[in-house]
Amino acid sequence: MTDDAVPDSPDSPGLPDLRASDADRERVAEVLRDALAEGRLDMAEFEERLEETYKARTYRELTPITRDLPGPGVVPPPVVSLHKEPARDGSWDGRIVGGEGASSWAVAVMSGFQRTGRWTVPRRLTCVAFWGGGEIDLREADFSAGEVEITCVAIMGGVQIVVPPGVEVVVRGVGVMGGFDQRESGVPGDPGGPRVVVTGFAFWGGVGVERKKTRAARQQEKRDRRAARRERSAVRDEVHDAHRRVLEGHRDLLHDHDRRRERRREDRRERREGREGREGRNRRFED
Repeated sequence: MTDDAVPDSPDSPGLPDLRASDADRERVAEVLRDALAEGRLDMAEFEERLEETYKARTYRELTPITRDLPGPGVVPPPVVSLHKEPARDGSWDGRIVGGEGASSWAVAVMSGFQRTGRWTVPRRLTCVAFWGGGEIDLREADFSAGEVEITCVAIMGGVQIVVPPGVEVVVRGVGVMGGFDQRESGVPGDPGGPRVVVTGFAFWGGVGVERKKTRAARQQEKRDRRAARRERSAVRDEVHDAHRRVLEGHRDLLHDHDRRRERRREDRRERREGREGREGRNRRFED
């Protein structure tokens, strides 16, 4: 058995009752700790199997402990749900609302414009920036159709378009001494998500497209990461405590074994001394 392998099945040829090493037991314990952290074992099962691990003396005793657990690097098959979940609030089904939408023009001449927050994107929106700039933020917007077209004319100015994850973006604009940002073009969207087509003309200006999550979504992700770190820390503490308790119990068993062995040794010595005393007395009697 190599140093990085979990003991093979006891049914394998050549592995009847080979003695397991401390490294073998520690590898099995590592698999159990991973299973506890992933929720495959509860604390009671973990403690029971860990105790069996440190009591095991052969590969045959170690193998059943992790037989129903995936080994290191093994990815279990995904769980496929057979039930259709209802549409959640904020899903694309609830954000493609139809209708005319907001104003179909946004103009900035030596100034700026901004469309952010909760608004409805019309089927066709024309943005003009001349010596100015504008921002079109679609992260919290509703859509009047499944496909909307944003035409941008940027002359010595710029237009910035912000889309949320899940929106497909197609950029078809033309730039002369300017340009259209193509980084998000071609990224597939979510099923049922809207499609945004960006067209127009840029002369000594530019049209940028970036994909960003909402501030609320980013804050929720931070909270989720903090909660996950706290949960992992709590699981590690529980694992360490359980491991310590099992090791203490294992040491107690070893101490009991040593004491019993010492008592047996003393009993044998006493019997030997008694036998030698009787033999000495018998010899003196015979003499």
